[in-house]
Amino acid sequence: MKKTNRRLKLYGFNNLTKTLSFNFYDICYAKTNRHREEYLRYIDETYSAGRLTQVLTDVAALVGAKVLNVAHQDYEPRGASVTMLISEEPELTESIIDNEDIDDYRTSIVAHLDKSHITAHTYPESHPDGGISTFRADIDVSTCGRISPLKALNFLISSFDEDIVIMDYRVRGFTRDVKGKKYYIDHSSNSIQDFLSRKTKQIYQMIDVNVYQENIFHTKMMLRNFDIDNYLFGQGKEGFSNKELTKIEKQLKKEMTEIFYGTNIN
Repeated sequence: MKKTNRRLKLYGFNNLTKTLSFNFYDICYAKTNRHREEYLRYIDETYSAGRLTQVLTDVAALVGAKVLNVAHQDYEPRGASVTMLISEEPELTESIIDNEDIDDYRTSIVAHLDKSHITAHTYPESHPDGGISTFRADIDVSTCGRISPLKALNFLISSFDEDIVIMDYRVRGFTRDVKGKKYYIDHSSNSIQDFLSRKTKQIYQMIDVNVYQENIFHTKMMLRNFDIDNYLFGQGKEGFSNKELTKIEKQLKKEMTEIFYGTNIN
């Protein structure tokens, strides 16, 4: 990759808004109603409003933001949500638009964050028939200015460590240089995959659906390896016959495939 030292003098503040959105999915098989209720309680405890608040606080620190306000709520019977208002660091007067800068902000904070927000919502649920239970967490990190929420990308993936991850990254608006020329994105990007860690790329299979002219990037990831013992909640493989395990594996893979591709399979 060719690197340059070109600096772009902006007219005022960098007005670009960058939003990174996640859908995390956890899938399991819970044989009985009791197991399904236990799974949902486990999810509520593991992904409570308190735990989500800590994760989002860590995200704010990663992108160099100051937390101004936090609103969080656990719900009955299920679910939790957190909304966090974050503020900028002292404003800088110039922006860097070059490949060297992009390499830097993948590993360190290089600029400021304007007033923006981070949110999290959880959606545990179970299939009405067949023993399948799922959990979804939605995370949104929205920033303004030079820095990018992509800084928190690998941290969030490792924090949730789920079966399926669906991500959207979008850059909105424009900023101007001192001559009035508009810039609709301030860094080079072909895919969200460009910013993923080597470990993540090794354990997930991925597909992209990108709209480059609109600066919209969409990546779906699903775990490469399937070990049914990791999906049986409440009891291990020894509690099932080989015939039952074959049927359960088929159910689980169908559920994961439908979520990954966003379509029902007959």
